[in-house]
Amino acid sequence: MTEMPTLTKPLLLMSGSANRPLAEEVAAKLGSELCKVTLRRFADGEIFVKIDENVRGRDVYIIQSTNPPAENWLELLILMDAARRASAARITAVIPYFGYARQDRKDQPRVAISAKLMANMVSTAGADRVLAIDFHQHQLQGFFDLPVDHLYAAPVFVQHYRQKQLQNIVVVAPDVGSAKMARGFAKRLDGAFAIIDKRRSGPNKAEALHVVGEVEGKNCIIPDDMIDTGGTMSEAVTALKRLGALDVYICATHALLSGPAVERLASVPVAEVAVTNTIALPPERMFPALKVLSVAPLLAQAIRYTHSDQSVSALFD
Repeated sequence: MTEMPTLTKPLLLMSGSANRPLAEEVAAKLGSELCKVTLRRFADGEIFVKIDENVRGRDVYIIQSTNPPAENWLELLILMDAARRASAARITAVIPYFGYARQDRKDQPRVAISAKLMANMVSTAGADRVLAIDFHQHQLQGFFDLPVDHLYAAPVFVQHYRQKQLQNIVVVAPDVGSAKMARGFAKRLDGAFAIIDKRRSGPNKAEALHVVGEVEGKNCIIPDDMIDTGGTMSEAVTALKRLGALDVYICATHALLSGPAVERLASVPVAEVAVTNTIALPPERMFPALKVLSVAPLLAQAIRYTHSDQSVSALFD
């Protein structure tokens, strides 16, 4: 990794309540502190935001994941509006997890393209730039009419698996949409590639039908951008073990772990489920096989490069 440049211009880090620990870790990596913000709810539930430090002429970075509840989105938008009205020089929305990303097209009559709506609101609220990690689809960058730095958590996972020194690796794409990501992992880990033929019978309902590739006697890694209800991953692990795979490892950037996800993943013979801390996980969603890796160093470097007007492309390797 190249040497990080020194911060010279005024920088202000701010956080909503969605993932305060991640924001604090990013601030520590940058040798800074989070800006003091008053954020509370009125009696009727409305959100009140007041920035308690001078913002005028400063570059503001607002760190907020937008996983459910939808109030996380509102906090981000209101924080940006407050910073804009306080005369911030530049506002960067740092969105580790971009919610509503899966609603990115009209696949049925009379449905909203909610991902585009969210992108529009980020622009309208006052963002000058967006910094995010692993959009559900890369084309979401085109939904914004402002610069987007789209980071990848793959280097974090690759380093993690290299430290394990696994042998006979096969990287298995859990579906066709994840094939490009899986090939990238296979290349970096000097492993083989396989893909699962998955059929989706409805929202959050998936069935693994066939595995294309040789997995018998191999250590399998299944990468994806997110784990929601865990159906796809649990079916994939079961299919791979049935075909004679040795240890099966799962990695996913965003751990939504909705509904029965924890129960499903805890009941299948998986060696490890590695996720990042883009989404704050409560204690009740933790289980023995879960390993949480931090993206704070990645975000801190991206903020430092962006703030110094340098290229962030080195972070894509």
